[in-house]
Amino acid sequence: MEPEKGDSAVHVGKEQVRASFRAVGAVPGDTVIFHSSFKSMGTVDGGPTTIFDGVLAASGPGGTVAAPSLWYSGKPEETPDLFNVKTSPTYVGALAEALRTDHRSYRSNHWSHAVAAIGARARELTARHGAGGERPAPWSETAFARVSPWWRLYEWNALYAFIGVSMRFCTMKHAIEGQLVMEHLATIPAARRAEARATLSMDRVHRIWPFYNSESMQAELAAEGLLLQTRLGSATLRAIRTRPLVDVTLAKLQAEPSRWFQPAFLDWVASLEKYR
Repeated sequence: MEPEKGDSAVHVGKEQVRASFRAVGAVPGDTVIFHSSFKSMGTVDGGPTTIFDGVLAASGPGGTVAAPSLWYSGKPEETPDLFNVKTSPTYVGALAEALRTDHRSYRSNHWSHAVAAIGARARELTARHGAGGERPAPWSETAFARVSPWWRLYEWNALYAFIGVSMRFCTMKHAIEGQLVMEHLATIPAARRAEARATLSMDRVHRIWPFYNSESMQAELAAEGLLLQTRLGSATLRAIRTRPLVDVTLAKLQAEPSRWFQPAFLDWVASLEKYR
């Protein structure tokens, strides 16, 4: 599902942002992370700052607002050493880029899956990205490490929101994929896990990784009442708590692997038997 097309005749102000985020579950002290299409909301009076301040109004003095601040887009020339936490732009949308450049913003120092944030816990959220607890991931073993903003969002049970976009754009899905790989690797002797991990592949022709259809998963989470929905200007605003996003998705993937995964990954799971 592509980002929604906004209606420029519809105007959005701080109070509507506050009310809409309260309607999907924001409470005082919350950390809120969003994926977004800025244009989908219509005309935002005051620009991106109106969105940030509205979310902070919904989450109170102790609140924090965050967004993915990804720089790496898969181009061969985008090597990790070229990433600059202060100046490298993010490609994931105008609102995310505006949050990165906001004078109040902190950004985690990770070349592929940085997070930017403002608010009471912004510095804490973005600190020491990848400093420990490495985990399997398509791009970097440190991207979704236990010491990272992504797993802090899980530990804090942050409100995970989507403004004018579907869960197709959910970065947390890659943390879920890595967790699934870890759980499979945990079934074989520790001495052989690196060998088995090395047989996974991100090669476009011979890809072996537990990718799944996140829009189909969105429908299931909504059917269970976990994904709340309202309007924000001309956009659909959806939100879910991060713990059920991760835990329920993992449970569904584990319960019906043949429904969610490509044969190549299912074959990899079966191949783990030879390491036992």
